[in-house]
Amino acid sequence: MPKILIVGGGYAGLYTAWKLEKWLRHDEAQVTVVDPLPYMTYQPFLPEVAAGSIDPRHAVVSLRKHLKKTAVVAAKVTKIDHASKTATITPNLGEAYEFEYDIIVVTAGSVSRTFPIPGVADVAIGLKTIEEAVAIRDRVLTNFDKAAGLPAGDERDRLLTFVVVGGGFAGIEIFAELRSFASDLLKSYPELKFEDTHFHLIEAMGRIMPEVSLKTSLWVIKNLAERGAQVHLDTQLKSAVGGVIELSTGESFESDTIIWTAGVMASPMLKNTDLPVEERGRLRARPDLRIEGNDGIVEGAWGAGDVTAVPDLSGGGVGGYCVPNAQHAVRQGKVLAQNIVAELRGEKLVDYNHKNLGAVAGLGLGIGVFQSGKFAMTGLIAWFAHRGYHGMAMPSFERKWRVIGNWVVNAFVGRDIVSLQAVETPRASFVEFASRPRPTSDAPVAPAAPAAAPAAVKAPRVTKPRVAKPAAEASVAAPVSAN
Repeated sequence: MPKILIVGGGYAGLYTAWKLEKWLRHDEAQVTVVDPLPYMTYQPFLPEVAAGSIDPRHAVVSLRKHLKKTAVVAAKVTKIDHASKTATITPNLGEAYEFEYDIIVVTAGSVSRTFPIPGVADVAIGLKTIEEAVAIRDRVLTNFDKAAGLPAGDERDRLLTFVVVGGGFAGIEIFAELRSFASDLLKSYPELKFEDTHFHLIEAMGRIMPEVSLKTSLWVIKNLAERGAQVHLDTQLKSAVGGVIELSTGESFESDTIIWTAGVMASPMLKNTDLPVEERGRLRARPDLRIEGNDGIVEGAWGAGDVTAVPDLSGGGVGGYCVPNAQHAVRQGKVLAQNIVAELRGEKLVDYNHKNLGAVAGLGLGIGVFQSGKFAMTGLIAWFAHRGYHGMAMPSFERKWRVIGNWVVNAFVGRDIVSLQAVETPRASFVEFASRPRPTSDAPVAPAAPAAAPAAVKAPRVTKPRVAKPAAEASVAAPVSAN
């Protein structure tokens, strides 16, 4: 049977494998998914995870639980030599090895794209993984705990100043969700006031959220301003060294939480392949999702998701290509699986063509925006539309029920405000109090200097006439006996 290797278990990788399991016959192909993580992260839920509205485990989908017929390998693909159809797989534990395949599907996704701004690599955090979202949530909660015990001043201001860099959908959603989260937290911290919290969003362009109309984006800025959050337009981050924010406008302030959402780039693993890439480092793909080089189709090579430059046949893409988002990745994964099955059976391939029906974003509890063409909704109705859409888009009914369950429970009892930041050092308490054996020494015991016997040790009483021991000998023997 032909061997199909899927590189990456994100949106596109999971859906490709999922649909291949459904459509392939039992003896038609062997499918292997390689990813260092055992789960797919539903990234649209990361802002709500960071704001305590969704349990972190409910925003991810287990690969092994839902891929019953696929071999799942916890590893990284560190090299692809398509000329010989071999991939180098480096497991999370163990030695790297070569894997031979017949068909390769590259769905390695994207990573945060940063610029060489001083301090960003040292103090900022991204929003691409569930671990980052959890870390942001715990940082917010821990900082509130610390600030509540401090008097008003620079250190408390630093702890309660939150900065987001990037005014796209991801940036605005995390910014607005954290503002909502902080406002709720103040109910549990009587030591702090609303005026003690400071929120800054930094955007280099003259507007936010290019996916919606200018009118809708201005409504979002106004709404955030009314909630005590400041948006800096036409502003660049110049430095973040030591948490000191320096802006191109000359403003400067300190922050303990800096979140970077200013763009993504294709997975750097493509640098170690012989597959064709375009100027932005993405795989060159045809509308039917086959990889295409200068000499035509690269046989046996496919790609989908953020790692590929897929032509947008609907005409709504940026630069003629599909934008890197979950909508495209999920749908491309389905079409890719369909086309692989069709090619194995000698059937006709189809092109990927999806017209974006609209954009929806959550801006905190009870607030959202929705845009479809010239039609826009804001406020509570848009918030319900946001939750309804993503609740249905979450893969598998098992995960849908878990997420919806979070929302229903929180509606009655509120968000969970427990920080688990100590999980980063889980052995700290055990190590602090664990008993340890006393250190042993192989060095010989040095004889004690001649001195009188300790008061607590008495010389033996002589009952029979005998020759008494010399005083020096007795004084040495007594301490040895005491030990």
